[in-house]
Amino acid sequence: MDFLNGLVALSNFVLIPAVAYGSQLALGALGVTLIYGILRFSNFAHGDTMAFGAMVTVLVTWWLQGMGVSFGPLPTALLALPFGILGTIGLVLLTDSVVYRFYREQKAKPVILVIVSMGVMFIMNGLVRFIIGPNDQKFADGERFIISVREFKAMTGLREGLAIKTTQGLTVVVAVICVAALFWFLNRTRTGKSMRAYSDNEDLALLSGINPERVVMYTWMIVAALATIAGVLYGLDKTFKPFVYFQLLLPIFASAIVGGLGNPLGAIAGGFIIAFSEVTITYAWKKVLTYWLPEPLEPSSLVQLLSTDYKFAVSFVILIVVLLFKPTGIFKGKSV
Repeated sequence: MDFLNGLVALSNFVLIPAVAYGSQLALGALGVTLIYGILRFSNFAHGDTMAFGAMVTVLVTWWLQGMGVSFGPLPTALLALPFGILGTIGLVLLTDSVVYRFYREQKAKPVILVIVSMGVMFIMNGLVRFIIGPNDQKFADGERFIISVREFKAMTGLREGLAIKTTQGLTVVVAVICVAALFWFLNRTRTGKSMRAYSDNEDLALLSGINPERVVMYTWMIVAALATIAGVLYGLDKTFKPFVYFQLLLPIFASAIVGGLGNPLGAIAGGFIIAFSEVTITYAWKKVLTYWLPEPLEPSSLVQLLSTDYKFAVSFVILIVVLLFKPTGIFKGKSV
């Protein structure tokens, strides 16, 4: 019984949150990896693109809630999500035509585009804060739990309870659907194949009659959709605060690089590696070990390797180690 209680505590505080967080990071890292694989630069504005998409969704959600519209047990934000995606597509296409296209036509080096993307990042960050404010914004509604601690305890008779939030279940389901749709698009459709060809060999793709501007446009549209979905899911599961998305840039880039920058499969694997590393290293293991160890060996301290304040440091350390020992990542990067 103690083993089961320990397992439930582990699932409640480590496994389920890490799977949900990993799904959010994987969606974010997919956007970064598509930009790198096809447009050949690291987009530092990606975190704030997520914030912008989530902000539009939050504003539309509030409007729908004010009109008395709801989505039953599911968050109303799901109804507002298409508006967030369309708003973000508009923003990134405008940014591309006003900013990035000039540097592409000049055949600027990737490092120039990285610096330009930093400028775009600060503008987007300021824009989001100006419109919605810098503070936490709550927009989640509907049923809070798929299964609550009280229900689980009543069903099993265990001392420990298991809670699965609706947003956690939703995150995993939506992430699976998005990843399946993306891989189908890249491998089965004509546009997806042209994007992959452009990524593999730009000159050969141009000789084959592929329109580079069309590839760029579709890439930005897909990235905008992924960024908005990731941003909204993170906001529903945790909280929406513009500066948090700026901070998320580190674990998202770490996920993309650990998996192999430019490789979509690697982005997904990297997202889960970073998420599980952050959660397990910052979790206080005392409760689980108390159930699993004999009484004389039970810990008196929290058995927490790092405070949760330092969770982004975990991403940074993993990123440094990977860059030092396997710069191409787990799955060899630089190709879609």
